[in-house]
Amino acid sequence: MKLTYSGKTKDVYALEDGNYLLKFKDDVTGENGQFDPGANTVGLSIAGAGRAGLNMTAYFMNLINAQGIKTHFVAADLEQATMTVLPATVFGKGLEVICRFRAVGSFIKRYGEYIESGAALPDYVEMTLKDDGRGDPLINKEALAALNILTPAEYDEIADMTKKIARIIKDELARLGMELYDIKLEFGRVNGQVYLIDEISGGNMRVFQDGKTLDPLTLSAKVTG
Repeated sequence: MKLTYSGKTKDVYALEDGNYLLKFKDDVTGENGQFDPGANTVGLSIAGAGRAGLNMTAYFMNLINAQGIKTHFVAADLEQATMTVLPATVFGKGLEVICRFRAVGSFIKRYGEYIESGAALPDYVEMTLKDDGRGDPLINKEALAALNILTPAEYDEIADMTKKIARIIKDELARLGMELYDIKLEFGRVNGQVYLIDEISGGNMRVFQDGKTLDPLTLSAKVTG
């Protein structure tokens, strides 16, 4: 294996067969020692977070694949905290896609003058550029096309896929007695087609139960047992 990228929460290795291996870390995003899925810095390390994130990712990737939605997921090794994935190219230098069901986090920071914290949102999708130095700026459809990051057709496809995937996850969590407030997804191109990539773990979403937010380890335990 050859290390090709070391990220905040995962390392990426190239395999001889052309696929890639993602090694999950125990680091999670946040600020001042507090977990925050919307943060663009590592806030803390939680023992077992990597394996829990992989377990939850495999659970939801299989669920999404079963609905006929394209993902890069091939297989998972829980003991090694690794996931084998198809080779994919990211859009630009990385694009994050957020689906929001309630007004929390950065959304309420931006628009709190117009909406109450926790208010329901209609499956709202927004996109941000992965750029830590610029605070992961929001970007719209026209700017993505002007910068040759996405075509308008790809934007529409990603937005539609995001709503479908987020709804699958929201419904599954609701079945288990939890509520999804928002979720961050990533997409890329595999053989020229749009695929869901990266992970689907507690570190990428806000989930509440009985009025309290669930940390990644607790959430994974409730979802995967």
